[in-house]
Amino acid sequence: MAHLPLTLVYRQSFILESLKESSAMKLKIAETCVADISKAIDIIINALNNKKKILLCGNGGSAADAQHLATEFVIRLNPKIKRPGLPAIALTTDSSLLTAGANDIGYDNVFSRTVEALGASGDVLIGISTSGNSESVNLAFIKAKEMGINTIGFLGKDGGKSRELVDVAIIVPSEDTQRIQEGHITIGHIIFQEVEQEIYG
Repeated sequence: MAHLPLTLVYRQSFILESLKESSAMKLKIAETCVADISKAIDIIINALNNKKKILLCGNGGSAADAQHLATEFVIRLNPKIKRPGLPAIALTTDSSLLTAGANDIGYDNVFSRTVEALGASGDVLIGISTSGNSESVNLAFIKAKEMGINTIGFLGKDGGKSRELVDVAIIVPSEDTQRIQEGHITIGHIIFQEVEQEIYG
């Protein structure tokens, strides 16, 4: 049998180790985050039952996660459940708004300004930050608190400043940004699927 080239051996080893790391991180979430995930489910169900909406924000990959998860609410997650669209808005999608805010009032203020404009008491703001130290997300949390909006943080590492600003801090127990992001999407899917199931299943 011919030997595999060293580059292919390395690549296969890297792929396997990455998958093992991702799996191990998700098992750590099961050990540390279940109670906070359950609290987040209750907050979101209560808001939706009271005709309130979900706002989501984050930067970079977390902005993409905010858009992804908002879409699951508006369109659907489980195709077996027939339900109306649920009101969720990613605050990361309007390039004119984001660039005007960055130019006129400073980028750190763009999400808080949008929360001020679109949010209402009883809504839910989900802020996504792998470090918990994103100033734009944290200022949005502060504005949300002022307005009586419930706050949930999808965080990582030690939770950063965000953990002290939110009603529920779901902290992925990892220092690796990509593992944290993988955890955030998994957590979001779990929360949103359970919300769908409990309201419409």
